[in-house]
Amino acid sequence: MDRELVELVDQERVRSGELLTIGAFAARSRLSPKALRLYDRLGLLPPAHVDATTGYRYYRADQAERARMVALLRRLDMPLARIAEVVEPAGLDGPSAADRLACYWAEAEARFASQRTLAEYLRGRLSGRSSEMYGKFVVETVDVPEQVLITQTRHILPDELPTWIGAALGRLEDAAQACGGTTGAPFVAYHAEVSQESDGPAEACVPVADEAAARAWAEEHGRAWDTGVRVEPARRLAYTRITKAQVANPQIHAAFEAVEEWIAERGLNHAGPCREVYFADWDAAGPQDAVCDVAFPVR
Repeated sequence: MDRELVELVDQERVRSGELLTIGAFAARSRLSPKALRLYDRLGLLPPAHVDATTGYRYYRADQAERARMVALLRRLDMPLARIAEVVEPAGLDGPSAADRLACYWAEAEARFASQRTLAEYLRGRLSGRSSEMYGKFVVETVDVPEQVLITQTRHILPDELPTWIGAALGRLEDAAQACGGTTGAPFVAYHAEVSQESDGPAEACVPVADEAAARAWAEEHGRAWDTGVRVEPARRLAYTRITKAQVANPQIHAAFEAVEEWIAERGLNHAGPCREVYFADWDAAGPQDAVCDVAFPVR
């Protein structure tokens, strides 16, 4: 079929209402032409037909339901990539699409709850009531001898951190069996801030007994796991002990700040990256059981 005939056919389909211009479809779907062009580029809502000569987009009337669904999902602040999973043609009306939406909303509610807690903490901090809200943290010092550490380092963002800590320390504790066994509590050292604007890195560390065996293990597995071995010199740690329920934002931030204030009040200097030392069985611990020391090396 030559181009002129194709154009005539397209014009007839538009006149008959089988195809809608982008302007007409925008009015029917209550989306702007700009949004429709974006959704086309992202593959969320491709037009039924694109004129090869003019580039004009045409839509079928029955695409309006999909367009409205995309618009409603955007009102939930759902990322476009997640919307694509929900409105894929095979799942738009099926339970799998509903399950994907439910999963997204559960994640969103967890995020809102975390943000609500953080907002309460910030209000308390700005009003000078932080210690009333979270209690007074008791800060002490402890001397830690030189340690051989097997480690795994990763640049990471806050949402990924809890899962990564458990997985990384679990792998390293399993590996410690080939390195003479563990000689101390595992910990995570933060070489830079982990936040939405900064990805660390964070370093999971497990003290082991046999340095030679540890280096042999790292030589074999280091590339696959991004692991290494280092010897950390003897250190004095200033720390406060927190419960399992407090190993979450913003309580753990308040604990870090309490230790930093204690260090500054005594004129001490930081001597290494801050850390979380996990000395208890996390899975067996209850919410009010002490599980972690928030610590700073000092001199």
